[in-house]
Amino acid sequence: MSARVIALTTGDPNGIGPEIAVKAAVQMAREGGPAIVLVGDEFVLRFYAERHAGDLALVPLDGSAPRPDALYFSSVDALRREAFHPGTPVAAGGRATVDYVAAAIRLVNEGRASAIVACPHSETNVNAAGIPFSGYPGLLARLTGTAEDHVFLMLVGGGLRIVHVTLHERLHTALARLTSELVDRAARTAADALRQLDVKQPRIGLFGINPHAGENGLFGDDDDRITVPAANSLRAAGIDVEGPLGADLMLGRRDFDAFVAMYHDQGHIPVKLMAGRNSAAMSIGAGVLFASVGHGSAFDIAGRGVAEPEAVLRSLKLLSGATDLTVAVAS
Repeated sequence: MSARVIALTTGDPNGIGPEIAVKAAVQMAREGGPAIVLVGDEFVLRFYAERHAGDLALVPLDGSAPRPDALYFSSVDALRREAFHPGTPVAAGGRATVDYVAAAIRLVNEGRASAIVACPHSETNVNAAGIPFSGYPGLLARLTGTAEDHVFLMLVGGGLRIVHVTLHERLHTALARLTSELVDRAARTAADALRQLDVKQPRIGLFGINPHAGENGLFGDDDDRITVPAANSLRAAGIDVEGPLGADLMLGRRDFDAFVAMYHDQGHIPVKLMAGRNSAAMSIGAGVLFASVGHGSAFDIAGRGVAEPEAVLRSLKLLSGATDLTVAVAS
């Protein structure tokens, strides 16, 4: 197969993930896009391939010569057949979601894939399976042996790229966890990721923590203590960064390649407003180029054949455009 292969995991098998994975793989095969390997339980993949793959055969990834009439898959024995009920959230689906990502990472480590795109997960189901989970960045960190505070989410969509210093946690906890070192690391990781995405000289905008970035202490000293020293350190390292400035002011400009947000809503709201469900969520800093869709498992329509694969296609095309399909861990 092609040296540039993307492993496409199906996400929660009882959600829309397997359906949109198969649909996206079919479209990529017909358009001559990047080579795709579907990663999931074979019986789940065949269920959807029979309905949506047309004349394309579902073929195991075994090192044989590529076939133009084939969809390739790597089988993972993760879900009991009796637990497969499209539209029904179960803990077993959460555990399978994690097993699929682990299998995709093995494909990358073995040199059989270059990057990973993951279909939607259910945080509720993964946690119900007894696996601590607050999103793909933390999971990717654990599976690759990377410190969790070295892996960050970059949300991409609507003409924006926004890296989150903190993510799925209580706002009080997130703000208490912010340090200059963490902000600095997030921005450096963002710059590294942008270079891999062929942005030669990344320009990064740093959001302030407080309105107006504190306005010289009028709204607290958090920015003076945390984001200002981080910006000074980044500039001293030769990174083109501006800020901290108020997020509302900075988002009105289009001369940045990415922004660094301090907490979940500060970064999610503008991307979701601009891109809706068609955003891509990149996990950066774990040494594996990894993206997931920016929407949920939509159990209410799972198995009905009406789910649209646009967000998966955007994620696949985002990673296929990378100049080097490995994002280095920032120091």
